[in-house]
Amino acid sequence: MTSCWQIFGAGPRLQSKNEVQKLSSQQIAQIVPFVFIFIIFYFVLIRPGTTRQKKLQQMIDNLKVGDKIVTASGIYGTVMGLKNDRIQVRIAENVKVEMSKNAVTALQNPEEE
Repeated sequence: MTSCWQIFGAGPRLQSKNEVQKLSSQQIAQIVPFVFIFIIFYFVLIRPGTTRQKKLQQMIDNLKVGDKIVTASGIYGTVMGLKNDRIQVRIAENVKVEMSKNAVTALQNPEEE
């Protein structure tokens, strides 16, 4: 008696050892380019982004009063106070703004002053 899988040709086929080895080497040959592409994407796109994010987070964690900063919106200021997740920034004489620490994108270079 034949099964419905065999009738429609979707059932398992009996293959010789050579056919199995040939098939597996063809499958490996098809997968190898995708592995190389993933490795290239990792080193070109993913790794630099995570490295940059770690440096930014370390800089934010090490902020202290008196640091001159640049925010994501392009505002230059000086850190006047620190809280858990917020900082107080002086952006002009007698003008202080409270903002998220995550708004800080960089420290000012001394030559920019």
